[in-house]
Amino acid sequence: MVNNGEGRLFSQKNVALIIESSNDYARKTLHGICKFLRENKHWSIFFYEHERGNTNLARFEHWKGDGIIARIENKTIANSVKRKNLPTVDLSSFRFLPEIPYVETDDLEYAHCAANHLLARGFKNFAYCGDSKYNWSKLREKYFVQYINKQGYSCDVFDTDRYRDSEVNVHNKMMQWVQSLPKPVGIMACFDNQGHTLLEACRMAKVKVPYSVAVIGCDNDELVCELSEPSLSSIIPNAVMIGYKAALLLEKQMNGEVLDSLEYLFGPVGIQTRQSTDVMATDDKVVMKALDFIQKNACFGINVNDVLKQVHLSRRVFESRFRKSVNKSPHEEILDVKIKYARQLLEKTEFSIEEIAEKTGFFHPEYFSVAFKRKTLLTPREYRKLNKSSTERTQHTTTVE
Repeated sequence: MVNNGEGRLFSQKNVALIIESSNDYARKTLHGICKFLRENKHWSIFFYEHERGNTNLARFEHWKGDGIIARIENKTIANSVKRKNLPTVDLSSFRFLPEIPYVETDDLEYAHCAANHLLARGFKNFAYCGDSKYNWSKLREKYFVQYINKQGYSCDVFDTDRYRDSEVNVHNKMMQWVQSLPKPVGIMACFDNQGHTLLEACRMAKVKVPYSVAVIGCDNDELVCELSEPSLSSIIPNAVMIGYKAALLLEKQMNGEVLDSLEYLFGPVGIQTRQSTDVMATDDKVVMKALDFIQKNACFGINVNDVLKQVHLSRRVFESRFRKSVNKSPHEEILDVKIKYARQLLEKTEFSIEEIAEKTGFFHPEYFSVAFKRKTLLTPREYRKLNKSSTERTQHTTTVE
């Protein structure tokens, strides 16, 4: 028995977590379960840590308890869980045990979110890069293609599972696929690791990202996204809430309550836009070349004359075509790239304002501060202070709906 702090006693429940911790999404669901535990301190946890696809559940076979939260992604896990005959909540869309409740991502909303993100950037060519080994990937593909078709566009599909016999073969096939797509094209990757691999294929195929190909992933695994080149835009899952909801549902079952549904789906909380989709689509190859040059060189102090040397057009003709394609001048685009990088440095580093001014090609801190405030309505110091406070609040607060 344990005391809840108010003089009431509860019997401690033994709960098994059969959840891999090898990816960011799964770890965030575990954070959601931890949040529930902090609020309800009467669970004893058996945590069976394993990699995705691992079916060695020897320790779990000898465990005795009251309830289970599991990500049931194969028949071996399903059979082991079923033999326990305990209240269980599933965190997988495979539905190997359709009679038990499950909490998962709303893949329809994920697909619509990605499609609208790419549509808003002016893309008219679309593709989906998935892995049909996973049910959630098949669902995201289905809904993404359907939604794009409803908007009057076609959508090409690449399925990694078709070429799983060799990693080299998969990579080569992906490169060929990317090269064959009409450009510019917006692509939804089924999850961030797939998006990372796709960006590698683009680089090897010498296809420019984001100007020829824009890529958005799913799950916002910050490490994978930031290690990608360029950094990968991604859909932000409500994974903490998914974990919390699963724990709440299990608690109700263990208390003898009857749930009102077997399906609990959570849509994304938003999109983290990074360089891989930070573009307005254009089929003007001259403008694409200029945008690529600006993206790579803006922070080295270039000006419009440096861009003109790359495109070999008169300034008047070039600026007219540029503005028609991206709705701003080349000078404004150079400044925007510099300010975006400055924001990243203010948010994620401890560099001084003087150092950031130099790294972003302003060279003079005073001019940097004036330009930054003109764009953001905040001085660099105000922006850093506000962003640090916002980040700390986000890290320590979880809203439960």
